Amino acid sequence: MPTKKASRHKKTPPQKNARFVRQQRNDCFACGKNNPDGMRLRFKLDKKRNCFVSRFRLGKRYTGPPGHCHGGIIATILDEAMGKVNRLRQVVALTSEITVKYLKPVPLERPLRVESREVEVRGRRHVNMAEILNAKGEVLARGQGVFIAIDPHRMFGKFVER
Repeated sequence: MPTKKASRHKKTPPQKNARFVRQQRNDCFACGKNNPDGMRLRFKLDKKRNCFVSRFRLGKRYTGPPGHCHGGIIATILDEAMGKVNRLRQVVALTSEITVKYLKPVPLERPLRVESREVEVRGRRHVNMAEILNAKGEVLARGQGVFIAIDPHRMFGKFVER
């Protein structure tokens, strides 16, 4: 009986475990506690509403227009919030596409929050959305993103200390 040749390039399905490797450090610009120049956003899961929430204030270092936040920082906050949603399905998924609607200027030195939730999942494709709100609950910016689930061992294994 003939034997099958093993393929040189094995295709492994994305891992269903977001805690794929114990990170020694988290240097992420948006949420990393080990990044001295980062934003250090902290997210909590609101189980009743099935969404992630982060409360924060933006300092002057994030200035765009006078007294308000730079648009790139707004996109970063929305992207980070939407990325957290993938934890609900215990997958590691990377941003493939993001759309941001800047509805009102985002003020500096004021209490803000970002909320994110799942919109749709089809196979490896996860669509999530997020909103930045002021203390009155007004939506200042809204984003939608497409995230692709990956196998974290294959993509990042060589960058993590074991």
